[in-house]
Amino acid sequence: MPFVQKHFIVDSPIPAFLFIMRTLETTQGESQRLIHKGRVIVNSEVLKSPGQIISGDISVTVFEPEPVDMPPVFSTNDFMLFDKPSGVLVHPTTRYTPFSMLDAMRQYGGTESNPAHRIDRETSGLLLASKHKEAEVLIKSGFENRLIHKSYLAWVDGKISDIFEVNAPLQKNEDFGSIKHKVTVEKSGKLSRTSFVPLQYDPHLDTTLVQCFPHTGRMHQIRVHLFHVKHPILGDPIYGVPFEISNAYLDKVLSDKDRALYTGASRLMLHAQSLDFSYNEVNYKIESKVDFEDLKSLIMPKNTRRFNA
Repeated sequence: MPFVQKHFIVDSPIPAFLFIMRTLETTQGESQRLIHKGRVIVNSEVLKSPGQIISGDISVTVFEPEPVDMPPVFSTNDFMLFDKPSGVLVHPTTRYTPFSMLDAMRQYGGTESNPAHRIDRETSGLLLASKHKEAEVLIKSGFENRLIHKSYLAWVDGKISDIFEVNAPLQKNEDFGSIKHKVTVEKSGKLSRTSFVPLQYDPHLDTTLVQCFPHTGRMHQIRVHLFHVKHPILGDPIYGVPFEISNAYLDKVLSDKDRALYTGASRLMLHAQSLDFSYNEVNYKIESKVDFEDLKSLIMPKNTRRFNA
């Protein structure tokens, strides 16, 4: 498990942050973060103040990466890039998450390594991670200021012949009573813009490979924009499927067979293909090494699936 609980007996009173720094060999900032996250227990009570003098029975919950064979595809002294597989979380959601990309980041980049942006669990492709706090701040600032440009590839339902753009404001859904969409198109939502370029069409599968360029960074932006124009991404268990199918998926009771039949593919057919950015006056343009075009073998033939956009 990535999160483990370590137990200690402290005989001589000591400030909490100093004890953690010395015992776990962390920085002061890291020790304070552990305390603020409620991961330090002193004599059966959650510690709240980093400066509190502690002694007695102490337990600390820490993240220890699982050893994995998933090296970065590109690495510098400051950052690294991984080709994330579909189905793998970027960050553990609970203390019982068996594996996430954070395991690989900490294994290959050290204890200060962190994801610099988010990718949905089911989306595959390039994931940028910082190796230390200074790099993390710089890279996250680049994303926030739209200085880092991303492109994606998607296999979508139906035929698309022309380049097009979607300007549709997006808003997080607060009511899941009738639909399970996490994001919806709403006039009151946040400005969202994506450009799309069709690359090839497969008539047997009735699917188009589309290159996607998000100009804003909203949750599920590409998925919702393609669903909005009635070309949902194949394999999407949330957008473009009946309520009972998305509900079964979220409840983790949807079978692999039904998923493929109702969504058109065995996984979300969305892939983070490239990242284009500048770091310390050096320009980088990095492409995923995955042959995403070849993954159309995961798509169900049109006449066998129950998918309806």
